[in-house]
Amino acid sequence: MATKSTGGIEKTKSTEVKKKLNVLIVDDDPSIRRIHEMIIKTIGGISQTAKNGEEAVILHLGGASFDLILMDKEMPERDGVSTTKKLREMKVTSMIVGVTSLAGQEEERKAFMEAGLNHCLEKPLTKDKILPLIRNLLGA
Repeated sequence: MATKSTGGIEKTKSTEVKKKLNVLIVDDDPSIRRIHEMIIKTIGGISQTAKNGEEAVILHLGGASFDLILMDKEMPERDGVSTTKKLREMKVTSMIVGVTSLAGQEEERKAFMEAGLNHCLEKPLTKDKILPLIRNLLGA
C-alpha cells in the first residue's frame, strides 16, 4: 500500500531546495523506500511510496501527480521499464529518475533510459547524487 511522508523546511540551507518537492518513490524494497524517504525529507520534500510499478500507475490513474519519480528497475508485478513506458503513454510529464544497481550495465541502462527516463542513477542513492537533479528540476 502507498504511504505518505512529509518534511518541512524551517530555514533553507545551501544544500536544501527552496520550494516543496513532491516525490513518488517506487521500489519493492522497504529499506530502500525508507532511505529514499529520508533523503527527500532532509531536503524539505514530500514523498509518497509505491512498492511496485502497478501501484505507481494506479496512483496516477487516481489523479496523483508528482514533480519527481524515483523508479527502481527490478520489481514484481510491473517492473521499472514497463512502468516508465506506461506512465509516459499516460502523458505523465514528471521527471523520472531510474535508481538501480544495474546502472553500470550499459545495455540494461540503455533499455531503461529508452523507456522514458530523464536520468538513471546507480544505487545507493545519496543526497549528493540526487540534489543536482532536483535543483535543475526546480530551477534553483
